[in-house]
Amino acid sequence: MTDNPYLAPAEPMSPSDEKLWATLVHIGGIFFGFLPALLGYLLLKDRGPFIRAHTATALNFQLTMLIASVVATVLVLVLIGIFALIAIAVILVVFSIIAAVAAYRGEPYTYPLSIPFVK
Repeated sequence: MTDNPYLAPAEPMSPSDEKLWATLVHIGGIFFGFLPALLGYLLLKDRGPFIRAHTATALNFQLTMLIASVVATVLVLVLIGIFALIAIAVILVVFSIIAAVAAYRGEPYTYPLSIPFVK
């Protein structure tokens, strides 16, 4: 093949590293929105099927919550948006924690209320 290390295929992660990174991607979404899921998906998706599945599902959920937040922000003008933003924040935190616990245990997880943008 080639001696260029930048063209070499990505080394698979150990199961414990996959669980750690999947957990961090889910928890990072609480604080930084979709960025940890996007970066995790782009940088780690080829390192193992477990990390690919968890980063893809986290990215789908974060993008769904971003769209819901934009809609709710517009609805603030009619006051219902305030309640929607509060509900979105609670859903984001609760489901992200549940997903992080599942990732830490090495279990698959699919967020409810998530639009499948990335497969």
